Amino acid sequence: MTSAFRTPRERAPSLSRALWVLAVCAGLGSGSLAMAQGKVYVSSEKDNKLYVFDSQGERLTAIDVCKRPRHMMFNASRTQLYVCCGDSNQLGVVDTASGKMTGTITLGDSPEIFDLSPDGKTVYVSIEDENVMAAYDLASKKQLFEVKTGGEPEGVLVTPDGKFAYVTSEVANVVHYIDLGQKKVLKNIKVGKRPRRFVLAEGGTELWVSNELDATVSVVDTKDHSVKATVKFAVKGMREADITPVGMTLSPDGKTMWVGLGKANHVAEVDVATKKAGRHVLVGKRAWGLTMHPDGKMLYVTNGLSDDMTLVDTAGAKAVKTVAVGRVPHSVLVAP
Repeated sequence: MTSAFRTPRERAPSLSRALWVLAVCAGLGSGSLAMAQGKVYVSSEKDNKLYVFDSQGERLTAIDVCKRPRHMMFNASRTQLYVCCGDSNQLGVVDTASGKMTGTITLGDSPEIFDLSPDGKTVYVSIEDENVMAAYDLASKKQLFEVKTGGEPEGVLVTPDGKFAYVTSEVANVVHYIDLGQKKVLKNIKVGKRPRRFVLAEGGTELWVSNELDATVSVVDTKDHSVKATVKFAVKGMREADITPVGMTLSPDGKTMWVGLGKANHVAEVDVATKKAGRHVLVGKRAWGLTMHPDGKMLYVTNGLSDDMTLVDTAGAKAVKTVAVGRVPHSVLVAP
């Protein structure tokens, strides 16, 4: 027993041992939220598992889920983690306290990326092989409606007010702006080639869109839905065709966007204000999935073709550790 664990008892000698143990357990066990805090979750497409690490990259456990797990999100309380499974056409529901999948929701054919409504009651999913964005009620597990999109929809982002959604079409090279109340596309925003993912920046006034086959990110003004800027990437010694941006994540202070450059095996740091790419960090092969620790000090990058995850020190812009994460890691998620 460590001295740190003894100290509360020494400060409260009047408590019986039984009462003291209960008090300590109550203090530490503040529900499933505490169980999820600080953990890093990585979805492994070929292993049908989520691998769980601590914030320094030490592996803790693995969770069996549905087939070909891809994108992940927590519910608001972080008591549950949702994972989209592309080969079993399901949304898996994982209890973060027990570390077990406790249920599934049947989706369409080859679901990929999703977002939750602000109230946490509805999930909006890109159904790749059916060319739709579909909405499902999480409580009843029933489909509510679907909206037709261009070919191979992927990225999904629901606006903070819950009234609209953005969806990328990889084939049509557009972002669909969808009215969720009317259940229809209001506008098709032309961006770069094969748009993939989204991040809102500048207080929600900018929508950043990664374009895999353009080596660019399009920055869309969310007021008039025009492309206001384009961020172009270049890596010394590499062809433009090998620079394939997909995953993005915004720093906690909103000043820096990190972009995974895919087959270029690098991540790039972009200044949000100037829209200029700065430092690059060499990571693993096909760097797509990105997320950042809530304190902004560590970037986690999944490398789909080297089957590992790279931890990047953001201040120094350098890789500090690489850990194995199963076969074909897709997404990474960090619990605050």
